[in-house]
Amino acid sequence: MSSCFHCDEPIPRGVDLRVEIDGAPRRMCCAGCKVAAELIRDLGLENYYRFREAGGAPTPPEPGDAGRFEVYDRPQMLACVSQTCGGSPLRESDILLEGIRCAACTWLIESSLSRVEGVEEAQVALATGRMRLVWDPAKVRLSELLARVAALGYRPLPVQGNVVLEAQARERRNHLKRVFVAAIGMMQVMTFAAAVYLGLPRGMEEVYHQFFRYVSMLVATPVVLYAAAPFFQRSWYDLRRGAISMDVPVSIAIGLGYLASLWYTFLGEGEVYYDSITMFTFFLLVGRYLEMLARHRTGDAADALARLSPQTARRLSADGVLEEVGVAELSVGERVRVLPGEAFPADGVLFSGQTRVDESLLTGESRPLSRRSGQRVIGGSLNLGSSVDVDIQRTGGDTLLSGIARMLHRAQAERPPMVLAADRVARWFVGGIIVIAATVFAIWWQIDPSRAFAITLAVLVVTCPCALSLAMPTALTVGTGAMARRGLLVTRAGSLERLARADTILFDKTGTLTRGRIRLAGVEPSPRCDEARALALAGALEAHSEHPLAAAFEEAGEMSRQPRPALSAEAVSTHPGLGLSGRIDGVDYRIGRRDFLVDWVRGPLPAADDDDAGSQVLLADRDGLLASFRVSDDLRPEAAATVQALAGAGLRPELVSGDHAGAVAAVAGRLGLEHWQAGLLPEDKLARVRALQAEGRCVAMVGDGINDAPVLAGADVSVALARGTPLAQHSASIVLLGESLGPLAEGVRLSRRTLTIIRQNMALSVAYNLSALPLAAMGVIPPWLAAIGMSASSLVVVLNALRLGREGREPGQAEPAVASVRAARA
Repeated sequence: MSSCFHCDEPIPRGVDLRVEIDGAPRRMCCAGCKVAAELIRDLGLENYYRFREAGGAPTPPEPGDAGRFEVYDRPQMLACVSQTCGGSPLRESDILLEGIRCAACTWLIESSLSRVEGVEEAQVALATGRMRLVWDPAKVRLSELLARVAALGYRPLPVQGNVVLEAQARERRNHLKRVFVAAIGMMQVMTFAAAVYLGLPRGMEEVYHQFFRYVSMLVATPVVLYAAAPFFQRSWYDLRRGAISMDVPVSIAIGLGYLASLWYTFLGEGEVYYDSITMFTFFLLVGRYLEMLARHRTGDAADALARLSPQTARRLSADGVLEEVGVAELSVGERVRVLPGEAFPADGVLFSGQTRVDESLLTGESRPLSRRSGQRVIGGSLNLGSSVDVDIQRTGGDTLLSGIARMLHRAQAERPPMVLAADRVARWFVGGIIVIAATVFAIWWQIDPSRAFAITLAVLVVTCPCALSLAMPTALTVGTGAMARRGLLVTRAGSLERLARADTILFDKTGTLTRGRIRLAGVEPSPRCDEARALALAGALEAHSEHPLAAAFEEAGEMSRQPRPALSAEAVSTHPGLGLSGRIDGVDYRIGRRDFLVDWVRGPLPAADDDDAGSQVLLADRDGLLASFRVSDDLRPEAAATVQALAGAGLRPELVSGDHAGAVAAVAGRLGLEHWQAGLLPEDKLARVRALQAEGRCVAMVGDGINDAPVLAGADVSVALARGTPLAQHSASIVLLGESLGPLAEGVRLSRRTLTIIRQNMALSVAYNLSALPLAAMGVIPPWLAAIGMSASSLVVVLNALRLGREGREPGQAEPAVASVRAARA
């Protein structure tokens, strides 16, 4: 009976499945092997079959993989695990991947998916074990993509709060089992080895010596075949596609050491290495476990946000009937009722009622905020007051919390230039290790053949590039997580490094250094318009804006004692940094800065008053001025301390604003800012950034509005406030959660500390390898000591990076997301 070309199992009678590989038809035993073989062939990975040895074929994939994932194609489930990409038909999902070990895994998955029609982007983050997938549902289903990943030997799990926790817990349990087996095996084998080392000089009889060899073999075998199995699996996946990762020399060292020990055990003479390989396996697994904990901890802040959203909601029908439904079934425009103590199921606007909400998941503060009819509420925040009805505006993956988590995962999926460079160095280093080991073996075979294998094994073990490969990713992963727990979400690769190198920081004024809660301080209507109509006209135009000024006119209109006519504006256009234009009842109006109106109106405008610390907003039609509004905005209480802290850290703070000189000068004076510029349009702010960059400065920009988007995108590193506009957040590389600027200075300190840790880790890794390699090649370091040295270097690198997560946290300090979890449980 012939065997399957793919899995080498016997082909059942009556089965005639063939796949053309290397120009010849190859027989397959089942549909699963046929699909797997076609996938390998279509990906151009035929080298898999050339590298394969007899008996080394993999287990064929289970048939029906696509069927297992079809549940994710259902509209409601798809809405839970994915979200739309802006206004395009594309969808984006965050996929947790079980089984990835190294950069080779990420390349295989990305290469496989990128060849599928309809897949726009597939980015795998090795540090977090997640993939960011963007695809066109009209061309390919999510279930098909998940089945394709599963066929490669990985387990894909679209991220939902509980799924992530269960997957991480399962990963930890499986890893701890392997660590436990390796630990027991190492301790027992070391005990037997100690008996031999101490007994041989005192005349131990050969029968006892051989007995300890056989017992050590029995104990070491589960360590090699079970505890070290992931190293062999990953090496096999790499070799079958012609690539080399750091698991390859590890597997070679463990495999050769074990096989040589078996040979010498049955031969009854020679040196065995059971103690070295068990110790090597144990310390490697401990290092991988610590790295895994750091990876899980990095995603805790974003995952905690996702877990705060309730599973069900009370939907209110048009006839007033309440219905308990799943949150995934909610649609934009529907109305829900939220009782006291419950979490809001989605982003929306209060339709009726007044309440207090706990938004500590964003701010880290437990102080409740007042919300009344017409104001927005965030999905996941807690209703601490009375029962309220909410009109749903955003659901599923389009909510604010999902967007913040998505930005964090995107940053983790993107690999910074530093990490890419380190990966390239590590790949060359691995190849060099194998060449050096072969050279050492050849030389010692000529000098002393009895020592050649032991010395070569020591070289393979001592130079394993685990520490080098972990030096950068682990520090960046822990640093990103530490910043997230302090209220700074890094959303772009390389942002943490650029923030650490920044020497100049620019601030927008309104909504950034000020509270963004603009108040209308006074109204001066012209003889052509009374105050009530002026407020109504301004409110109708500003209703189409997300600028903080819009809320000031809405509040002023509600508090006005005079009857306010109901007006609606159309054809409203936003002119960033200038104002708004629109049409009301067939008449064209403009509201904004004086220079926005001066060349448009036919009549005269009041002269600019630069000495006034307030801000002036003008309303006019084509015939002239209708009203002048005086607005004011209070400084954030922490603004001065934040600016001073940043200046003390060596950054040059500068204020760039579109407001007139009087208002900007007043704010600069109160904050002690020596450098400021006023009356800047968005392009002027960008020009200022370009000028500073031309001087060789690394520029950071902090802003929150639509008019800040160009300069945020143009700066070396940019920070947007979570309360800012979505466009500003999209353009920024870091999002500042909550209402306070305080985390900025801590973020700069943490980013610089992260770079320091990276430099320390790289120096330790390089110094260790450069010093240990010649000693091992000269035969000074035995295999068991090489195992300790290599493992110790990896542990030092990981533990050094983990210090970032514990630094700078004061007792009792609340963390975003964690604070809300505590409040929800209280």
